[in-house]
Amino acid sequence: MTDPLTSSDFLAEQAIHRDIAVIDVGSNSVRLVHFRVEGRSLWPIFNEKVMAGLGRGVPDTGKLHPEGREIALRALKRFQRLLDAKGVSDRHVVATAAVRNASDGPDFIEAVAERTGLVVRVLSGADEARLSAMGVGAGIPDADGLMGDLGGSSLELTGLDGGLPARGVSTSLGPQEMLGDGPMDEASLVASIDAQLLATGQLTGQGGRFYAVGGAWRALGQLAFARFGYPLNVVHEFALTAARADELARLAQRLSPASLRGTAGVSSRRVATLPYAALLLRRIMHHGRFDKLVFSAYGVREGVLAAGLPPALLALDPLIAGAEAMARPNAPTPDFGRALARWLVPAFGALETAFGEARDSVLHEAATRLTDLGARHHPDHRADLARDVVLYAPFAGIAHAERVFLAAAIHYRYGGRRARLEDDPIFHLISEDQHNLAQMLGLSLRLGAKLSGRSPALLDRYTLSVEADVIRLEVDESVRDLYVERSVSLLDQLAAAVGRTGEVVYVTGQK
Repeated sequence: MTDPLTSSDFLAEQAIHRDIAVIDVGSNSVRLVHFRVEGRSLWPIFNEKVMAGLGRGVPDTGKLHPEGREIALRALKRFQRLLDAKGVSDRHVVATAAVRNASDGPDFIEAVAERTGLVVRVLSGADEARLSAMGVGAGIPDADGLMGDLGGSSLELTGLDGGLPARGVSTSLGPQEMLGDGPMDEASLVASIDAQLLATGQLTGQGGRFYAVGGAWRALGQLAFARFGYPLNVVHEFALTAARADELARLAQRLSPASLRGTAGVSSRRVATLPYAALLLRRIMHHGRFDKLVFSAYGVREGVLAAGLPPALLALDPLIAGAEAMARPNAPTPDFGRALARWLVPAFGALETAFGEARDSVLHEAATRLTDLGARHHPDHRADLARDVVLYAPFAGIAHAERVFLAAAIHYRYGGRRARLEDDPIFHLISEDQHNLAQMLGLSLRLGAKLSGRSPALLDRYTLSVEADVIRLEVDESVRDLYVERSVSLLDQLAAAVGRTGEVVYVTGQK
């Protein structure tokens, strides 16, 4: 018998609709993120940032910037009032390098408590490194390599093994610590950067992947979208080869401030420090001999949230949980997706995989949860709307090609045409074979929903299987009268998508 205290269903039920707020008092900004935890999915449902600049001048004066201090206090008061009005009592307020390093940091913490009642936890460098890495692991569960979280005053470096953090360190490589008021002296900066990086011991014999966290590096991702013509503008899990990452960083260093400012997605406040962030990235990639750069939208805030959740809950797959949390409110039969996932296993077990057996299994589970994502949309627009939601939803645990595959499957589930995707550069991110499998998956979802009317009990009366030249549908005699012309047409479409013919066999007493 399953232990209810450790079962995934129990943990998911306990976490549904739990609202948690994380406030991050950083060197550049003060940010509130109101999360809704639904199962394993961490949905940011309210996100507000105020650029306070607390850390400006700390290296020279040892104190927080006076104007930034007042801006931060006003922002924190606003956040406190908003959370009170929303009824969000589970609040985590953390401060990082600027407050940690400033001599008047304790006075600021006291002022926050007096004005807002918020209790601020000042993270040590090691804590910040660990929590940032936990955030990356929450968003990319299989992350292996080194994480770097670049803030205004510091850079945290932490190893990751299967999404779990190793020992982390904090350095003073943030732009507010490294840049003066004059023009950037690259030779001098390289010497200083290299000395600190090598002293950490984190880059020796690395290779593999470097996970970039922080607003400055996310801005580099936006620059890549604009300048490289990359079609899917989703920063999370956007990946570049080492050579392409170096090209991007050099581009950011040589572009004029006006050109950077005119780039979509690049904040004007990032323009002054973006060339430094690019130089720092180049030195990290060089010393670590990394093969790939991966951007993560998850960082210290998600790490603070993850640190308070049960480990068994965090062990669940975030993509499947996110898909279920997104689609379940719209689903006419909420448990139908799980039944559909079981129904698909025999058919897809006989085919080549799109991303490998383990990843295909996750993607199929996610697709079945999303099968009714467009249930409340107008039928003329379901394919477009549901497809685009999947492309741009804040899902965790999904690489870009996998996201495109999943979106294509949902497109076909709602009767979308292949020509519509073949003309879209986004869908060139998957191979033709992967596209064919996505089409088969989507048409299988459509067929299963049509055959059963979304009834798990009726779905169990059909068996879908694939052989060398045939896709066979076994229909129990008890539901023969449910298998009508439209279902025949869908089976033929499904078979054609993978170069086979459809075959129907009626059986008795098999279910």
